Amino acid sequence: MSERGGKDGKNGRPGAGTPFRHRNFSWYFTGQLLSNTGVWFQNLALQLVVLGATGSAQALSGITIAQFLPIFLLGLPAGRLMEHVAPRTVLLVTSLASAVATAGLVFVIDEDPELSVLYGIVGALGTIQAFERVAAQTIIFELVGPDGLSRAASISTIALAAARSVGPALAGLAFQGLGAGPCILINASAYLLVFLSRCRIRPSALHARSGQGHDDGPPGTDDRPGARSSGPGDPMESAQTAFRRSRDVNTLLVVNVVVSLLAMNFGLVLTSTVNLPYDGDAAAVGAVHTLNAVGAVAGGVFAARRARVSVRSLVLATAVFGAALAVNAAAPTLTLFLVAAPALGIGLGYYQGIVNAAAQESVPPRFIGRMMSWVTLGSYGMVPFGALAMGWVIDASSGRVALGVSAVSVLACAVLVRLRSRPRP
Repeated sequence: MSERGGKDGKNGRPGAGTPFRHRNFSWYFTGQLLSNTGVWFQNLALQLVVLGATGSAQALSGITIAQFLPIFLLGLPAGRLMEHVAPRTVLLVTSLASAVATAGLVFVIDEDPELSVLYGIVGALGTIQAFERVAAQTIIFELVGPDGLSRAASISTIALAAARSVGPALAGLAFQGLGAGPCILINASAYLLVFLSRCRIRPSALHARSGQGHDDGPPGTDDRPGARSSGPGDPMESAQTAFRRSRDVNTLLVVNVVVSLLAMNFGLVLTSTVNLPYDGDAAAVGAVHTLNAVGAVAGGVFAARRARVSVRSLVLATAVFGAALAVNAAAPTLTLFLVAAPALGIGLGYYQGIVNAAAQESVPPRFIGRMMSWVTLGSYGMVPFGALAMGWVIDASSGRVALGVSAVSVLACAVLVRLRSRPRP
């Protein structure tokens, strides 16, 4: 029986409550888990090789810029592409392209790498990922349909959190025992496994994002905030106008940019906080990141328990995240900072699950690709700028002050959402 019919009809839809009942979603989740885990091997190898060769944080920042700047530049075109090309096709192409580009790093990563070539290959990978990240979010609707969308979008963030909980430890062991080259090959192999898992996604069981009932009709017929029409005229033009002018959509996008810019640079902020104010060693740095990631898995599970999510749901999500940041900023000792780390992870995982689900739910299905391109632009395109901003705050004060700035920013977002969002009619 097709996953689009029978039991998955509007009456008694079991798959809506459990996205893993959709075989396609299970294969998608498996691929995301493999991809997010494998990339830790590459990132750790690049970081250690560049730092070992140059001893320069500025040289290391070049890796971050090369990786994320293409997402900032290409995120929006990627979203428009999803309106014309099937996300599954894009994901198949990007997984193979990523495997090839990653394998190319093996030939340039050594004790004295040519940084310009290294940056170029990482930039090529970033370009591929600009399309992969948008497609990975856009396909979720097609995997589970409208009724399972919120939970599936929230659960998809768990793959990222789970990879953060095991990836760094496995990558550290591999680098210590095998070296940089094998770490790169492990990631290239992971992309091939991702390709195979995505091949298992059956196109015949996907839900169409257009041409199905009211979801493809004029925006005035859809009851979601991003779909309301602002007036008569051509349905597509009216829908595009409604998308651009939606109060809820604009609120979510602003919150996503602010939080991503000022509160999501944990690799920099947590590591600096452990090393500088607390004088912690490498084991303490690893512990705080692992505890944070474990909490993020739990936060993602809590977010996935909500059957429906709206932009208004961000009030609680940002309030919880902001409070967790404040608790970590106030920790006076390394021991208490480690104790508070899982709480920060819970706040982070819950926020990420809610913001992704709310973004998917806030627009008509045919605009999910465009919406997720804006979200991806905010989430990943802000990384280089956030690193610069938080790095300046840390150098001028401390990591704990940076966490305090993050807490105030996120709590301000909770107030903003509360003032601008309207209850669902």
